[in-house]
Amino acid sequence: MAEGTIFRAMSGFYYVESVDGRFECRARGRFRLENVTPLVGDRVEFMRTEPGKGYVLSVLPRKNEFERPPISNIDKMVIVASAAIPVTDPYLIDKMTVIACKSGCDVTICVNKCDLVPARELLDIYSSAGFETVMTSAETGEGLEELRDAMRGMICVLTGNSGVGKSSILNMLEPDFHLMVGDVSKKLGRGRHTTRHVELFRLSCGAVVADTPGFSAFDVGILKSKEELPRLFPDFEPYLDGCRFPDCAHIKEPGCSILEALEAGELRQTRHSSYARLYEHVSGFKEWEHR
Repeated sequence: MAEGTIFRAMSGFYYVESVDGRFECRARGRFRLENVTPLVGDRVEFMRTEPGKGYVLSVLPRKNEFERPPISNIDKMVIVASAAIPVTDPYLIDKMTVIACKSGCDVTICVNKCDLVPARELLDIYSSAGFETVMTSAETGEGLEELRDAMRGMICVLTGNSGVGKSSILNMLEPDFHLMVGDVSKKLGRGRHTTRHVELFRLSCGAVVADTPGFSAFDVGILKSKEELPRLFPDFEPYLDGCRFPDCAHIKEPGCSILEALEAGELRQTRHSSYARLYEHVSGFKEWEHR
């Protein structure tokens, strides 16, 4: 028996990478009986049956897992955004940071296409909120070495709305990938989806990355209650214990330290606006939806 990581899953086959190479594996039938589905990113125990082939026997405990897209054990979420066409709505970035924080992922905000629009204001929003940020250009290569350093030694997922340049960045980081890159529709201001399935790719710098579909693939259903939401905004943390009411929602309550910090310019309006939208969204969840 050996251990490895699932790098690709397709049509009932799991492609497991171990110290001895890559193996095309089937999963044992008991997985279906136990309602367990192996995911890309899973650490698994498998049995080799013949050269290059085997059976997945068990899935080892996961650090985290996502239903959409189906992937697990992510160390870092690299959120790729752009202030050029297609312009990224900060709410989408904030939604991703919340999902990452909830899942125990580190976060790097990568603002791409800086050769077209520098987007310093967008970068400042997230650096002041305490997130690691990097400005890149997949056209000129600017900032890509810094991004390599941020990803080094980690299992990372690149996510972002279509057309911001995720696949282009991966192709610049590792030219041998030759990932399909979609043209951005000037009429619609968005890109065509070019990533059809989740797959892990190994970079020469030691990182492992997954290219995934756009923002809509990640679901905020991972959030269980509105009460946990404020703690998932790290820039809110210094103010959370200073509110007049212990059950403060930080929306319009008197004596709210978050609103006072916002008024004083210590917090960014876009961050609070995103919080309010997410709070309203999560408040609409019913308890049975989480069962």
